[in-house]
Amino acid sequence: MEEYQQSNENNNLAGPSWRQETLWPVLVTLFILVAVGIVLGVYSSYHQSAMTRQLSAHEADLNATTAQLHSQLQDALAKINDIAVVQSAQATESATTAQSEARATAAQSQARVAASEASIQSARLRQLQSAVNDQMMKLQATQAEIARTRSDLEGNLNATRSELNGSIARTHEELVVLEKRGERNYFEFDAAKSKQFVRAGPMNLTLRKTDTKHANVDLVLLVNDQEINKKGVNLYEPVWIYETRDAQPLQVVINKIEKNRAHGYVSAPKYSRADLSAISGAPAPPTSTRSGPSVAAQ
Repeated sequence: MEEYQQSNENNNLAGPSWRQETLWPVLVTLFILVAVGIVLGVYSSYHQSAMTRQLSAHEADLNATTAQLHSQLQDALAKINDIAVVQSAQATESATTAQSEARATAAQSQARVAASEASIQSARLRQLQSAVNDQMMKLQATQAEIARTRSDLEGNLNATRSELNGSIARTHEELVVLEKRGERNYFEFDAAKSKQFVRAGPMNLTLRKTDTKHANVDLVLLVNDQEINKKGVNLYEPVWIYETRDAQPLQVVINKIEKNRAHGYVSAPKYSRADLSAISGAPAPPTSTRSGPSVAAQ
């Protein structure tokens, strides 16, 4: 009789610990899910342009996380049901095999403990289900916000493309119109496929390859004694060259592609940073801490 009671007490002590270990990963997963939602919100407002490329990946991660959470919830429900079945069977067996008043009383007490624990587990399960529902609602709200952000970004990108296309000259006549605006200086060039550089305003360039079928070329630009390789430049695609000494970037545009020959122009700002500083009376910022001005292409 004493061994039987001791065995029951050991089972009662081991049960809650085992169930806490089972529920702990689910709670950790919920915490991680909340952190991921917050990070996604901050990240989407901080890098809008990067978010455009990563929205689909984030949505897939959110869906995978939701599916994983549902799977873990189902596993927890199954384990709790198994525990309830085992405890119910043990209580029934103890009641039917009891031969004395003491054993009957112990069995009844054990049944009451099991019922109480089952009630506690049921309450915890309801709380967990409520938390999961809240997280799913937050995920849905986040997905809706991501969709709105994507729509806004696509609208901004389309507007930017329209603005850039409006400042690109496709013919010599359109280039004359742009030059009459007086905003920038324009230098036309006609380059044949060669390793020799041709002068085009503030830079030198050479044509290395033409693809009339796909309407693109390979260029090598020489700016401030630095070579910049640009491969697969499409027709009418602006190539921006950033210099620290200029207030605005240089622009290279190819508006005509023939076999082993290309025609285009270089657009340069009318005033450098030094000129603008001299006009405003403010000192010009330093161009670079290295031996020569930095150059970047986009």
